[in-house]
Amino acid sequence: MNELEHLIRAAGAAIMRIYTNVARGSTTGKTQTLSPKPDGSPITQADLAAHQIIVAGLAKLNDPELAALPVLSEESAAIDWSERRNWQRYWLVDPLDGTKEFIKRNGEFTVNIALIDNGKPVLGMVYAPVLDTLYIGVNGFAGVDKAYKVSNDIFEILDVTKQPPLIAGETVRIVVSRSHRGDESLSPFFQQPHVTVPMGSSLKLCAIANGSADIYPRLGPTSEWDIAAGHAVVEAAGGTVKTIEGEALRYNQKESLLNPHFVVTR
Repeated sequence: MNELEHLIRAAGAAIMRIYTNVARGSTTGKTQTLSPKPDGSPITQADLAAHQIIVAGLAKLNDPELAALPVLSEESAAIDWSERRNWQRYWLVDPLDGTKEFIKRNGEFTVNIALIDNGKPVLGMVYAPVLDTLYIGVNGFAGVDKAYKVSNDIFEILDVTKQPPLIAGETVRIVVSRSHRGDESLSPFFQQPHVTVPMGSSLKLCAIANGSADIYPRLGPTSEWDIAAGHAVVEAAGGTVKTIEGEALRYNQKESLLNPHFVVTR
């Protein structure tokens, strides 16, 4: 576990070097478009630097079985389904989730590493380098089930089952995307007393895991690497991630890497 923590922090440090250079007026970094992503947002030096560090680091893990696992990253997503469909265990990585948050400089972007086993995220790490906050969720990996948060060297166990249950008529805290607002299809979730909690990147799932929000409905497009690590954190903390139909959300089950619509609850 310590190896992975060091790795995700190293990727975050690489991103921060570019982030800082942009703040100082450098002409390189996040504002320089290298090539288009599938969703039209820019691939940048920060994305690629974090990707390279993570992929190289995973291949050097002390556990030879983990080091030999294939890696599916947003920056290497062109792996054919005919190959990918045979994977039972693999690493699922988003080197920099929250491109728009990076550009807006609000600090709400993350590095994400998840270990998928038979369609389920059994280990997930979400690191927000600007906030120096790391979320870790372990769901049966190496016989461990726990979720915790490390922020500015303060360690906190995450367990939403210890929070009081929601009461009918009580105000619900609903996480919404800071950069993808205005989805009228969310209106069914807003018909009871509520407050919205705008947030960027996979931190939306972490808000459920740390008890600062109650529900995160996502009825817009996301990819599997966007949520896998946060999914692991939520479930390890006692929350749920399910499709709109109430089924468990699983990974690498089809050729498309887009997620179905889903709801995250504590």
